[in-house]
Amino acid sequence: MNRSFPSRTAFEKWRLYVIYTIVLLIFGFFMFRLFSLQVINGADYLARAESNRKVTINEPTQRGIIYDRNGYVLARNMASFNITITPAGLPDDPGSVQEVYRKLSAMIGVPVSQGDIEDENVIKTFKPCNNDLGITQIVYIADTNAPYNPVEVKCNVDQDVAMVIREQAASLPGVGVEIVPVREYPTGNLTSDIIGFLGPITAENADYYTSQGFVANRDKVGFAGLEMTLNDNYLMGKNGTRVVEQDVAGQILRDLEPPVDPVPGNNVRLTIDTRLQAAAQSALVNEMTALNNASPRLGLNTGAVIAMNPKTGEILAMVSLPTYDNNRMARLIPSYYYQQLENDPTKPLLNHAISGEYPPGSVYKLVTSLGILNEHTIDPNQIVFDPGKITLIEKYSENDPGFPRDFVCYTYKTTGKGHGPVDFLTGIAQSCDVYFYKVAGGYGTEVPNGLEIERMKQYALALGYGAASGVELPGESAGVSPDRKWKRINQGENWSTGDTYIAAIGQGYVTSTPMQVLMSMATIANDGKQMQPTLVKDILDANGNVVVPFQPKLKVDITQTPVIAEFDENQIPTGQYKTVDPAAIQLLKEGLRKVVVDGTGMNLFEGFPIPSAGKTGTAEYCDNIAQDKGLCKFGEWPAHAWYAGYAPYDDPEIAVVAFVYNGNEGATTAGPIVRQVMQAYFDLKKGDSASSNP
Repeated sequence: MNRSFPSRTAFEKWRLYVIYTIVLLIFGFFMFRLFSLQVINGADYLARAESNRKVTINEPTQRGIIYDRNGYVLARNMASFNITITPAGLPDDPGSVQEVYRKLSAMIGVPVSQGDIEDENVIKTFKPCNNDLGITQIVYIADTNAPYNPVEVKCNVDQDVAMVIREQAASLPGVGVEIVPVREYPTGNLTSDIIGFLGPITAENADYYTSQGFVANRDKVGFAGLEMTLNDNYLMGKNGTRVVEQDVAGQILRDLEPPVDPVPGNNVRLTIDTRLQAAAQSALVNEMTALNNASPRLGLNTGAVIAMNPKTGEILAMVSLPTYDNNRMARLIPSYYYQQLENDPTKPLLNHAISGEYPPGSVYKLVTSLGILNEHTIDPNQIVFDPGKITLIEKYSENDPGFPRDFVCYTYKTTGKGHGPVDFLTGIAQSCDVYFYKVAGGYGTEVPNGLEIERMKQYALALGYGAASGVELPGESAGVSPDRKWKRINQGENWSTGDTYIAAIGQGYVTSTPMQVLMSMATIANDGKQMQPTLVKDILDANGNVVVPFQPKLKVDITQTPVIAEFDENQIPTGQYKTVDPAAIQLLKEGLRKVVVDGTGMNLFEGFPIPSAGKTGTAEYCDNIAQDKGLCKFGEWPAHAWYAGYAPYDDPEIAVVAFVYNGNEGATTAGPIVRQVMQAYFDLKKGDSASSNP
């Protein structure tokens, strides 16, 4: 039987070559990749591996504490308790994990499960303590990112709850209590305009603070007040660092380098006396409340009070109303509250003591007085007649035919009469407007050559007007001390003769802050020596040792430093300067004393045991608020109330200014506030002396 078999063909060698080639290519590829990884890019991958293994941990520092001059705490760090979960520390059994979640949920009020973790946006926008997720979702996200890192599940819990959770740690594996510092302000809105508050590092300054070793999403910086201005140099300190080795899951294995401990911020002792601050705020609030009860149409709620030692520049009290509660900004800045403050037309976020610009009225007569005395514009004993109303030809240029314009003294509005014959001391004591009109702008043969606006401005600058004082607070305004050039640039028209008249009594284009008014009074009280206003007494280290002691700083002595420029008949600077004659200052001080003895402040300080001096001020205004209320009626404009004074007269220890927006009369509204603050100061001084010398 024959069987047929298929013929066997020879193996085709080209197929073998194909296999060899493929194998060689594969081995070649892997050899190339190995060479690339180990030789070409070896250093890069080694650095990456080292980076994954080696981690720098930023250790937060402690912010410096702020005290008042007597050691009373105004800003400190308090413990805030956050509840955390470390995913890697949870039990392996899912049922036990859920038991931990349920028990913790009942204690802190966060649901066990809530939200959709499949939505990528939920993961991308996840922020601990600021989300609507449940415990399950929070842990899921944390476990995905870094299972050995604790994640905050609930922030700022009550201390009692935190302690219960810590006590039950054995039955809550993976759950922990994180203690973080938050800022607390024991005096709240009493000192909020001075102290300020903290906020997160913003995108605008993130690069700067990151380069200084701070963490953008964790550390806070000053947003207002001294918290802001003293932030970098003193309060913030320096964070510490730890360089550690960790595994791929984020578990810390060991320290690779010696840790660098955090450096706490310096503590700051202020010049403020909290007791006097409280007395000043109470005086301002009570006066405004009484006036509102007597005349509800006034609606007073805006004002400022500042007290200062004129010999050292120490600010003893600084009150601005309305204000805000900086404790509400301690942990986070509520957007609704901040917007409420921002949109309030009375501007509670504005420190009215240094940032509010208002017409100063008659307290500005210190400028005019010093100018006419030092320039010998008129003999102080010369009689100038005040009929109550004078008429002058208002001109905007030499060839302008002009038009008649009436200027009246404040007494004319109520009595139809003036002060009659007035010399300098009577003019300042009675605050005679017509006297200052004439000596500032000139008036016929009676006063042939007045002080004029250019020289008036120079004396204003010498007393502290027209520039920020430099006190350690942000947002200070410079005010306006106008002259011809200023008006051409800012108003687009020439200076008029009448502009000089009304500037002489602190009206028209003149604006100032309460701080500037206080500086002018303090400079005169201190015989021409203008001290740098300061809120900082000294700087302390974390152990309470003084590292930067207080040193009063003389800003300028106007009797020694030539600051006053002379002008020719065309009001062009001649390049000649002069200092202020001490005799001119002394005569002005006599006039300020006469204000209290038998002038506009006589009734105000009747029976006051300490001899004082001062100046009343009533400044008419017509701003947008007054216009909206229909108050700007010709001849009946509303007025701000001012009073600035110092005591004792012969050896001043305290200078005080009070300002009440729409407060009408300075003598009846602002004056009583100043008296109460001075009384509180001397009472506290007496009490402190008695307690130290029993």
